[in-house]
Formats: sequence, C-alpha cells, structure tokens
Amino acid sequence: MIISVASGKGGTGKTTIAVNLALSLENVQFLDCDVEEPNAHLFLKPIITEKIQAFIPVPEVDENKCNYCGKCREVCAYNAIAVIKPGESGKGSVLVFTQLCHGCGACSTLCYNEAIKEFNKEIGCIQTGNAGDICFLDGCLNVGEAMSPPLIRRLKLNINKRKTVIIDAPPGTSCPVITAVKGSDFCILVTEPTPFGLNDLVLAVEVLRKLSISFGVVINRADIGDKRVDNYCRKENIPVLMQIPFDEKIAVAYSYGIPIIEAQPHYKDTFKNLYAEIIKLQSGGVE
Repeated sequence: MIISVASGKGGTGKTTIAVNLALSLENVQFLDCDVEEPNAHLFLKPIITEKIQAFIPVPEVDENKCNYCGKCREVCAYNAIAVIKPGESGKGSVLVFTQLCHGCGACSTLCYNEAIKEFNKEIGCIQTGNAGDICFLDGCLNVGEAMSPPLIRRLKLNINKRKTVIIDAPPGTSCPVITAVKGSDFCILVTEPTPFGLNDLVLAVEVLRKLSISFGVVINRADIGDKRVDNYCRKENIPVLMQIPFDEKIAVAYSYGIPIIEAQPHYKDTFKNLYAEIIKLQSGGVE
C-alpha cells in the first residue's frame, strides 16, 4: 500500500506525521519527496549506503541539420524551446531553455531532420539507506534548479510495492505535490485549525478529488484555533483520522529531532490505529 502524506501549506506537521507513522509500522519504505527541502532524515537518522546522481535528458540542437520548421517548439508543453525562423539574412536560430525542460523527449522524437540530440543534465541526487528496519530514500535538488518534479519522478521509480510505502510529499498544491501523491492508494492531509489551514486544506482536497485519490485528514495542534476545519470536514464527509493536541513536550522533542513516539511512547498505538483506520476506509471504499 502506498500512503502519501501531504498538506496544503507548510508548517502543519506533515513530516512529523509521516515519520511517526513509518516508525509505528513494520515492513516500511519511506520516501522523502520534498526534494527542495528534505528533512525526514533529521528524525529517522538513516545510515546512507548509496548516493547516486540524478539526470534528465535535455535537447541540444544541431543547426546545421535544422530547417527551423518549429515542430519542436509546437510539441514542447513547457515552452522550453523557441524557434526564430530565417529572415532576410537567411539565418535562423533555436533557443533551448534547459531550466524549463522536463526531459520528456518529445522534441527529439518528432524532429524530422534528426537535428536534436539529448545530453544528460544533472538535477540532484538520490540517497538510499536504512533507518533501523525502515528502507529510507530521499532526493535533494541541486541549488538553482527551477523544477523538482523530474527528480521526484526519479525517486519514485524506487518504490517497493511489497512494503508499506510512506511518501512525505512537498507542501502546497502545485506540480511537485501532484507528482509526489500521484499513484498513491491513500493520502493523509495534515492541517491545523486556523483560517490559513482551512483555506489550504480546501485547495488540497480539490486536488486529490481531481486525481481520484482517497484521503482523510489529520488535525495537528487541534486545541488551538477554531472549529471551522472540523465543520468543513463534516460538511464534505471527509474522515478526520486523528487529532493531535498542542503539546509543549512534542514541540520540544521536535526541536531536538526526536519523533513523537520516542518522546511519548503511548502515541505509537495512536499511529497504529491511524493506519488501521486507513485500511478500514480502503476496504470499505469510503473517501
């Protein structure tokens, strides 16, 4: 089973939920897909056994073969190629913006004159290791890279479906989040009972419904703020899987990189119950 943990906004406790859920279960693979700012390793403290560079293929144009037909520009969904057709001087040009390229290969495949070849551009690295019995993987995007989805896709190629896979997704509701949660069997949305928390929860719910991914909500710091998140979930028939109170002991442990279940062991059963509730919802087909 693949369970992703996401949030409409940063700072809700998404990584906290993902880490403690992973530590409470057996036969787990953990993927930190927040490749722009991975931090699960601070809590899981894995022993890294392998680090490999990640690349995407980006186009390189041989203008001696190019007739400036513009087909490459037409098929590029990300506007990574600009074609300047020959003018009175008879000279044209092709501009490739590698920062925008997703490495899909459409331009080289559809070039009639075989004027486009691809070269590998390094975008980051993927680390694998073990945190106790947990198989750990994370990605780290190179500084200055504009797009994280290609690295997230590379990281997810390592998913082992024979294990319970926990994916720590990036915050927000944009392309990186969609790339991370896509293909999940279930998504836990972590929120907080504040106006900002509710606003971004609504956005995240819309994304998951569009992707047809089953989901439920965990409310962190549940005893602050107001009841609008609870009321919204009740109105939309969204299961609230777990509520964690605002607790100074949890906050202090977090600041030292100590998971909740180590600081307060009784929470281990709470996270096991969270997993059991997800299994129950999946078997019953309830969203």
